[in-house]
Amino acid sequence: MSKRNENSASDNNKKQKVANKTQSSLAAWVKPQQTRTVNLEALFSKTDKNVKDILSLEIETMNSEWLRALGEEIQKKYFIELKKFLKNEKENHKIFPPEPEIYSWSRYTPPSSVKVVIIGQDPYHDDGQAHGLCFSVPEGVNPPPSLVNIYKALKKDIPSFQIPKHGNLVNWAKAGVLLLNTSLTVRAHNAASHSGKGWEKFTDAVIQYLSEKKHELVFMLWGNHAIKKGKSINNKKHLVLQSVHPSPLSAHRGFFECHHWSKANDYLKKLGKPEINWNCLVETTNED
Repeated sequence: MSKRNENSASDNNKKQKVANKTQSSLAAWVKPQQTRTVNLEALFSKTDKNVKDILSLEIETMNSEWLRALGEEIQKKYFIELKKFLKNEKENHKIFPPEPEIYSWSRYTPPSSVKVVIIGQDPYHDDGQAHGLCFSVPEGVNPPPSLVNIYKALKKDIPSFQIPKHGNLVNWAKAGVLLLNTSLTVRAHNAASHSGKGWEKFTDAVIQYLSEKKHELVFMLWGNHAIKKGKSINNKKHLVLQSVHPSPLSAHRGFFECHHWSKANDYLKKLGKPEINWNCLVETTNED
C-alpha cells in the first residue's frame, strides 16, 4: 500500500472511531432520558396517536422546558410534514446529526438558563462532525475553519481566553449559550440539503419565544443569514450584536474586531447577571 493510501486509511479509521464513540455516548444518554420523571403526557393528551408517534423523537429527547414552550408548534401541519420528509430521508440516506442529538441544543441550554444565543446555519455534513450545537464538533474532530476563527477573535477580544485543542462547545451550552442552527438536520455530504423543508420556521419559533418571553438576552448574529434570521428580535429588550460570518471567506472583513464576547459580558454584568466564563472550554467536557 502506498503512503498516500495508508494516510487515507488512517483518516478513515479515525473518523470511524469518532463516529463509534458518538453512537456509544448517544446510547448511554437515551436510556436514562427515556425514564425521566417529568410527566409530559398532558401536553399531548388530545393529540392523535399517529401524530404522537411521528413526534416520538421530540417527546423523548427534547428538554422538557423547551417541549412545553414548543408543544403547540411541533403539532402544526408544517412540522408534521417536515417529520414525514425526515422519515423518508432516513430510509434512503444517512442524515446528520444522529437522531438523539438533533435536540441536544435544547437539553444543554433550557429556556431558563439561556443568557446568550448564537445562530448558525446548517449542521456539519461530514461523518462524526455534527452533534446538535452550531459551530461545535465532538472531541476528537479537528475544529472547523469557522470555529478556529471564532477562537482567534475571542482571544483577541479577551486575551486571557485559552484556545482549546478541541472544538467541543458543550461547556458553553451548559453555561447558558444557546448554540442554535437554522436547520437542525442535513443529508450526509450534501450541504443545505434540508433547508426549505420546515426547520427554518421551527427555529424562527424558538427565537421568537426567546425574544417575547425572555428579557435581557444577548443575540450574536454572524453573517447575512443570521442577521436576516434575527430581524424579529426585540432589540429594546435584548442586546443584538451583528458581524460578518467567521468563515475564512468573510472573517477578515471585521469579525476579528467584533468584540462580541466582552460586549456580552459587559451587558450581563451591567444588569447584575453572572457573566459567561468563555474559558470553560479548557475544562473536561462531560456530555452527560
